[in-house]
Amino acid sequence: MDTTIDSELITRNEPSLRVISSAKIRDAVKGVKRIKRSHRQIRAEHVFRRTLIIVGLAMVALVFGIMLTLIVQSIPSLKSLGIGYLWGQTWDPVRDVYGALPFLTGTLLTSFLALAISIPFSFAVAIFLGEYYPKGWLANLLKNTVELIAAVPSVIYGFWGLAVLVPIVRSFESSVGIPSIGYGIFTSSLILAVMVIPYAASLGRSMIQMVPSNLKEAAYSLGATRWEVIRSVILPYTKSGLFAGILLSLGRALGETMAVTMVIGNTPLMPKNIFSTGNTMASVIANELGEADKVVYNSALIELGLVLFLVTVVINMIGKKVIGRFTNE
Repeated sequence: MDTTIDSELITRNEPSLRVISSAKIRDAVKGVKRIKRSHRQIRAEHVFRRTLIIVGLAMVALVFGIMLTLIVQSIPSLKSLGIGYLWGQTWDPVRDVYGALPFLTGTLLTSFLALAISIPFSFAVAIFLGEYYPKGWLANLLKNTVELIAAVPSVIYGFWGLAVLVPIVRSFESSVGIPSIGYGIFTSSLILAVMVIPYAASLGRSMIQMVPSNLKEAAYSLGATRWEVIRSVILPYTKSGLFAGILLSLGRALGETMAVTMVIGNTPLMPKNIFSTGNTMASVIANELGEADKVVYNSALIELGLVLFLVTVVINMIGKKVIGRFTNE
């Protein structure tokens, strides 16, 4: 009886207690809802993580599947030609004689020469856009132009090379006493250099803009000039990213097909110098795979693709090691 009277008095005379009690109830309900939402978030996080794992494993399986396909399709060539295929210098499908060395040499020559030509321009664009003019209409114009270079189809570069670069190189060869062909390793390297500039330049610009401003301001406060800051602060800080851009450019150059095919001359001979005609692994596959009417001939071309795949993997692995060493330093 007393308890009933006390509760009636509290309900009638203490409205604040009713408010407090209802507030606690609402908080408890919200807490339950928050717990429910957190459980949903946890489940969503698990699903998202598993999805990422599946996608990552799918990429690994795809790479191994490509390699396995190339190996299986190359078995007839491996049995017929053996390891001598790699350093053979004669490519004669009529006599079933196949040697990959001229194409391997042409691929490496064009790619590394293009890289040597493009690096100064890539670094200059990266430093200009990342340090000197990171904003403004000129920076936007140059950045959009560089990105447009990467978006142009390679066959357009091939036509441009035929119309512009080949006559220029032919005139240069005539002036220095070299047989004036115009086509060859050097012309292909010039086109590749233009094509790979955006990759190293864009990544380098992003890395330079990520350099902490307090490092540069500290150097300026000690009396360093702009060039000294770039040389002693920016370049050492971004060396791993700059090398990654170079590696990306090299991978692009190794796999380029159409533009190189149109200006390299397409001769299955060992190049004597950088002005000689030649061929690359990608271009010879593009030129001859459709007419490979023999089992060994077709398999030799596929094995050439396997060699290109392995060369690209090895170069990327070496590059990753160098990047890791730079990062650890």
